[in-house]
Amino acid sequence: MTRHARRLLMLLLGCVVLGAGVALFLTADLGSDGYSTLVNGIALSTGLAFWVANLLVGVTLVALAAVRRVRPGVGTVVQVVLVGVTVSVLVELLETPDDLTPRLLLLVAAFPVLAVGIAVYLGSHTGAGPAEAAALAWDPPVPFRWSYSAVQGGGALLGWLLGATIGLGTVAVIVLLGPAVDLASRVLRLDVHQGGSRSGPSTLQREQGTA
Repeated sequence: MTRHARRLLMLLLGCVVLGAGVALFLTADLGSDGYSTLVNGIALSTGLAFWVANLLVGVTLVALAAVRRVRPGVGTVVQVVLVGVTVSVLVELLETPDDLTPRLLLLVAAFPVLAVGIAVYLGSHTGAGPAEAAALAWDPPVPFRWSYSAVQGGGALLGWLLGATIGLGTVAVIVLLGPAVDLASRVLRLDVHQGGSRSGPSTLQREQGTA
C-alpha cells in the first residue's frame, strides 16, 4: 500500500470511528461537547439555523488556526462530512435508554471510541477538523491534551452564556477527552500534529526524543 493510500485509509477509518463515538455520546443524552454547545448557543441567541451556526464557527476556528500555521487540508472537509454522515446513520439505529445507568455506560463507552477516532484521523496528517485545529494551533506551547480541553471548555462556557445547556457529558469531554486522545496516540504510535503545519518538532516528538 502506498503512503498516500495508507493516509487516506487512516483518514476514512478514523472519521468513521469518530462518528461512532459521537453517536454513542449523543445517545447517552447527558450533554453535548463544548464545540456543539457553542454552536447551539449561537443558534439559540441569534435565531440562525444550527447548521449555519456550525458552519460559521467551523470556518472561524479553521481560519484562526491557519493564522497559527495549522492549515486546513482534505481531512478538514472529510472529517466534517464523513463524521456527520456516520452520526446521522447510527443515531437512527441507537436508542437512548430510560434508566441512568445504561446511559452512563454509553457515555463511558463513547470515550475510548472518540479518542481512537480522533487520534487515527489526525494521524493521517491530511488536515484537522475545526475543534482539533484550534487546539493544535497552540501546541506548542500548550500540549494538545490541555489545549483541546481549553477549546472544549471555552466553547462550553460561551455556549452556556448564550443560552445552551450543559451536562455531565460536557464536563467529561472538557476534562477527559484531550488526555484520552493523547493516550490513544501514544498507544497507537501516532503523531496527531499535522506534518509541516508548525515550525519545529511537536510536543509529542520532543517527549519521545527525550524518553
